[in-house]
Amino acid sequence: MSKIPATPFATTLLVRDTCLCLHTQRAARALSRRFDEVLRPLGLTSGQFSLMMALNRPEPAPMAPVATLLAMDRTTLTAALKPLERRGLIRVASDPRDRRMRLLSLSEAGQALLARAVPLWEAAHAGEEARLPDGAASLRRALNALT
Repeated sequence: MSKIPATPFATTLLVRDTCLCLHTQRAARALSRRFDEVLRPLGLTSGQFSLMMALNRPEPAPMAPVATLLAMDRTTLTAALKPLERRGLIRVASDPRDRRMRLLSLSEAGQALLARAVPLWEAAHAGEEARLPDGAASLRRALNALT
């Protein structure tokens, strides 16, 4: 029986110090926690805020473009919609042209809550941008290059 070679600890250190995926995940989790804290008084998470912003459109949105915008599969989007729908913040309706399709929109209560959330997000976002030594634009360009 052959022994499986162990991964050297030096490799662990290399990944810890250089892995783009790890660094992006860590930054995303840290940002999410900070935005979650800001939005907590409104009963929203940062993910719910992003989802509601994705639905802030003049016309109801089909699920597929919303899922694409949020980099979610449809099953994950469906699960994320349920708590917002239970709270009466969003509407999920059948598309009159194709009853199999679902159209998503903010309810009046959702629009009102989003209007209250935006100033909180704006202040928190400005603070996060100020933390970036080279500015937010370069980070956005770099992140967009990865998508």
